Amino acid sequence: MDKIITVLQERKKSTQRVTRSSKLFKTILNAIKEKKGEAIVSLDLKKIDEAVADFFILCEAQSNVQVKAIADNIIKLVAENCEEKPFHTEHGDQWTLVDYVNIVVHVFQKEHRKFYDLESLWEDANSVEHND
Repeated sequence: MDKIITVLQERKKSTQRVTRSSKLFKTILNAIKEKKGEAIVSLDLKKIDEAVADFFILCEAQSNVQVKAIADNIIKLVAENCEEKPFHTEHGDQWTLVDYVNIVVHVFQKEHRKFYDLESLWEDANSVEHND
């Protein structure tokens, strides 16, 4: 966790703001849904001064194999559709982070998401569910 926080704090946000209707944002959501990610939530952090990104996108996976599949699909589809590579990735079996500077994606196994409870840590953020 400390390593992830350090990386996030060291990088600088791009001056280009993203929205939930941005191509990058939509591509990430589609990549998660293609691999059956669950409990998808976006946190809009733009109004929080201490925030390291404009958005966090969080989702759950049922296994370490699915965590990897979701993260790999995000990287693949964003490269194909948006011609962007992640600034940084942190791969783990129970939590993988994919950082696109203004959007940071967290792919969790359920118990790890509950343990870290990012939604509570960033409770001032506008939260939207994307489970259609």
